[in-house]
Amino acid sequence: MDFSQLAGFAAVSITLAMTPGADWAYCISSGLRARRVAPSVAGLCAGYLFHTALIVAGLAALIAASPGLLTGLTLAGAAYLLWLGISTMRSWRAAGFTDGSTTPVPAANAAPEPASVEGSGSVALAVRAPVRSRRAVERREFLKGLGTSGTNPKALLLYLALIPQFVDPTASLALPLQSLVLGLSHFGVSVLVYTLVALGARRLLRSRPAAARVVTLASGILMVCVALVLLGERLLA
Repeated sequence: MDFSQLAGFAAVSITLAMTPGADWAYCISSGLRARRVAPSVAGLCAGYLFHTALIVAGLAALIAASPGLLTGLTLAGAAYLLWLGISTMRSWRAAGFTDGSTTPVPAANAAPEPASVEGSGSVALAVRAPVRSRRAVERREFLKGLGTSGTNPKALLLYLALIPQFVDPTASLALPLQSLVLGLSHFGVSVLVYTLVALGARRLLRSRPAAARVVTLASGILMVCVALVLLGERLLA
């Protein structure tokens, strides 16, 4: 692989990552909803690692060539996006910045409330409970992101159609390793772009609650539309 191949792939990868879609919608809703965007972005990009592994193992071509497997993946991905989109749409009125638990995040200048627990054991439990709650929320955000990209058949087929165009059969590096390098390159681009999207949405809409609600609703609608397009394409195929 030479520099021109990598540069060409990087240009295509950046263009694809910057194209709004279901991933963008999830990033934006996460930026408006979650306390930290890292778990959501990590989940989304882990889905691309999953597709990279399928490409390197040669399983992606097998799935693409099997109508039954591809239909099953499409239906699963569409159903998941539909559920996630509807859940996002239902939460648009409460769009804001919380830690994802039932306890709101205190303002930076707010005075801490006095503890009402008694005994060192109770204090320890009171300290550990919010930590466990945050970890559970972050784990859910990661799994939602993983489901969004990992079950998206378009992402898998995109990898299958894109990566082979940039591998060189005459190069000294084996084809699976070339595919791995290209897949990891797109993974890195996606981490950067999606993090900027989520943080940008948070920064721009933090002081605009009305706009945050509209964007949250639009994100949910976009996910539902992508799900319906996936279903329509598969049913009409």
